[in-house]
Amino acid sequence: MTSSLFDLSGKVALVTGSTRGIGKSIAEELARAGAKVCISSRKAEACEETRAELAQKGFEVMAKPCNVSRKEELQALVDATLAKWGRLDIVVANAATNPYYGPLTGLPDDAFDKIFANNVKSSLWLAAMTLPGMAQRTQKGETSGSFIVIGSIGGILANTVIGAYGMSKAADHHLVRNLAAEWGPKNVRVNAIAPGLVKTEFARALWEDEKRRTEREQATPLRRLGEPRDIGGIAVFLASDAAAFITGQVIVADGGVSIL
Repeated sequence: MTSSLFDLSGKVALVTGSTRGIGKSIAEELARAGAKVCISSRKAEACEETRAELAQKGFEVMAKPCNVSRKEELQALVDATLAKWGRLDIVVANAATNPYYGPLTGLPDDAFDKIFANNVKSSLWLAAMTLPGMAQRTQKGETSGSFIVIGSIGGILANTVIGAYGMSKAADHHLVRNLAAEWGPKNVRVNAIAPGLVKTEFARALWEDEKRRTEREQATPLRRLGEPRDIGGIAVFLASDAAAFITGQVIVADGGVSIL
């Protein structure tokens, strides 16, 4: 039986980029803890496949495709979730992109713009679309709302091939701190999770490189790469009453890489 501290029954969650990898794990673990969950990614087919898979496990889920870099699609996603369930208690800004690998001095302008639009601006848009509603409910005596941004240790440590991505995640980390300061008085918590190298499709170029993977495993105190499920449980924690006194924080989950 789930501890009441971690019980999300009656809560409604929205997770962007949630048809695979870290986002899918977060959506599934939130649902397992009792939340109703809206799943989303750019492709309608992937959304439906994931919705059907989670529904078959007995979870209450819906799905709607959305490109988070398009403000009108993001608003439509929020509106659809509210139309279905009438509230939003947990929002996870997970969708992100990284179209460029290489030195920063070779970064094309269009790649820079795409990275920051997808990874930073969309998170701010999503916050603006959802935090006021969360605050309104919590002012009526309900437990705090929770907004979670998926950051990265790339936003903490330097990297010679994904520097622009890291810059965007550093911006996300500080976005979280600022939003937490603004919305804390209204009983809304805002936090980030900063994963290390996790075996997802998004990071395939890194972990499929045997030399880089072996080096990373040997440089990691836990001697392994992360799995998506390693992140899902942290999102449940941050969304739940177990984290009721935590806001403005970046929870690092990297197997210990950043302590060395």
